[in-house]
Amino acid sequence: MLCSAVPTSEDALTSRLLHSTIQALEVFSIYLGKELGLYAALSSGAQVTPPELARAAGIAPRYAREWLEQQAVAGLLRVTATDAPADERRYWLPAEHLNVLVTEDHPAHLAPLAQMVAGIGGVLDRVVEAYRSGGGVPYPLFGTAFRRGQAGINRSAFLADLVERWIPAAADLPERLSTPGSRIADVGCGGGWSTIATARAYPGSEVIGFDADEASIADARANAAASGVAATFERADATRVADRGQFDLILLLETLHDMSRPVEVLHALRRALAPGGSLLVADEKVAEHFHAPADDIERLMYGWSIVHCLPVSLAETPSAAIGTVIRADTIRELARDAGFARVDVLPVDGGFFRLYRFRLT
Repeated sequence: MLCSAVPTSEDALTSRLLHSTIQALEVFSIYLGKELGLYAALSSGAQVTPPELARAAGIAPRYAREWLEQQAVAGLLRVTATDAPADERRYWLPAEHLNVLVTEDHPAHLAPLAQMVAGIGGVLDRVVEAYRSGGGVPYPLFGTAFRRGQAGINRSAFLADLVERWIPAAADLPERLSTPGSRIADVGCGGGWSTIATARAYPGSEVIGFDADEASIADARANAAASGVAATFERADATRVADRGQFDLILLLETLHDMSRPVEVLHALRRALAPGGSLLVADEKVAEHFHAPADDIERLMYGWSIVHCLPVSLAETPSAAIGTVIRADTIRELARDAGFARVDVLPVDGGFFRLYRFRLT
C-alpha cells in the first residue's frame, strides 16, 4: 500500500491517512513527554535506561520502557544497543531536538502544538454536538492542555518579536511608548507573555493584560511573578477595557478571529484609545482569497478552525462566526464597521501572523 510506483487516487489517499494516523499518535506521544516531564528529564543529553527514566520522572517503569521504545522508533530519541535486554538499553535526547521539545523560549519550540491537539481531543465529543446543534463550545472546556499549549506556542514570538520587530515596525510607536506615563492594554492576553514582554521593554509604561478567561489570568499572573515582571492582569470582557481609561497602544494578538462580536469589541477598543493611539492586531497570515487545494498554512488554519476556533466563537450568540481563516479583507471590513479611519499592514515578517495597525485618524 505504501510502495506503489504509480499510486491510484485511492492508493494515495489511503497512504496519506495511514501516515496522518502515525503522525497524530506521535503528537500524542510528545504531549506525554512534555506533560510528564520526560523530555525535561532527558534534557541533559545523558543516556538513561527505562528504570532510570522512571525514577527521574516519577512514572511507572513499564510505561517508561514503552514510551522510550516508541520515541526511538519514531526517531525522536536515540538508542544504543538495540539487541540488549529491554531495561538495559540506553536512550538519549539528541542536541538537535532539544529546542523543539524542551527549550520553551526558543522559536523552534513547537512541542506546545501537542498540548493543543490533546486539548482538542479531550472535548471532541462536544464539538460533534455543536456541529449538530449549530451551537458552540466555550473556551474553558478545552482545558488546561490547550490553554497552556496556546500560550506556549506563541511564547517566543511574544517575548522577542513583538517588542523587537513588530512594535518598531510602526516607526513612531517606540518613542511614544517610551514616554513616562504611557499606557498599554493587552486584550486577550492569555498566558501573559505579550504583557510581560511589553512591560519589560517599556518599564515607564503602565501595562495591563485583560482576558475573559479566569484560568488564563491565573496563568498570566504566575508567569509574570516567575519572570520578575511587574504587570497587572485583570479578568474582564474586551468591551470593558475603556473602563480602565485610555491607552496609547492596545494589543489584540491572535484573538480577533475567535470573538463572537468582533465589531462590538473593536468599537469599544476604539473608545479606549487615547488621541493618536493605535490598536495593533496580529492575526493569521492566510491567503488573500480562498483556493483549493492550498498550502500547509491554509491547511493548518482550517484544521484549527473546524475543531476549535469556530466552535469557540459560536459559544456566544449572536456570533460573527469568522473562524481561524480571517483574511485581510475581513480585517479591513471589521475595522471600517467599528469606525476606525485607517488600517495599515505593517511591513514586518510576523511568521504565522500578519500585523495590522488600526488608527483613529
